[in-house]
Amino acid sequence: MGEKKRENGLKRNELLRELIDDYAEQIKRLAYTYVKNWAVADDITQEVFISCFKNMDHFRGDSSYKTWLFKITVNRCKDYLKSKWFRAIMPLRSDDKLKTVGSLDDGLIQKSEGEEISQKVLSLSIKYREVIILFYYEDLSIQEIEQLTGIKTETIKTRLRRAKLQLRELYKEVE
Repeated sequence: MGEKKRENGLKRNELLRELIDDYAEQIKRLAYTYVKNWAVADDITQEVFISCFKNMDHFRGDSSYKTWLFKITVNRCKDYLKSKWFRAIMPLRSDDKLKTVGSLDDGLIQKSEGEEISQKVLSLSIKYREVIILFYYEDLSIQEIEQLTGIKTETIKTRLRRAKLQLRELYKEVE
């Protein structure tokens, strides 16, 4: 019986390593879109994989591992944003805009549209930013976003439409 338990442990370790290799950067980017802090996003990413390892035996396969990990990430981020510690430091922040510091991590959030679009997306409220990131940056379908967030399909579509309108307005302000 001990041999079987050790074999299962090795399989779990291999699966975890594979999940980390496949999804760690995406999870870090997703966490960053919520918390807007790379160090906190790193911490959340680690917490996600610790939670994944602890709960791997409870994964039912109702969704993909990616969707499951994203759900854990979103929940961890929302918990962080609700925390007393986060709310206590929020008033100390002088501006909510993303600052460019020229580090390698800055490149993680950028897509082909460049830094400007990333900054504008990050300036949206969380409810609009969330659906834009999941749909366009993480390439999730509306159904996957519904499964991940628990938000109804029509609400997701409405938020996507409103987010795009807000982004257009932000671009008009620049012109």
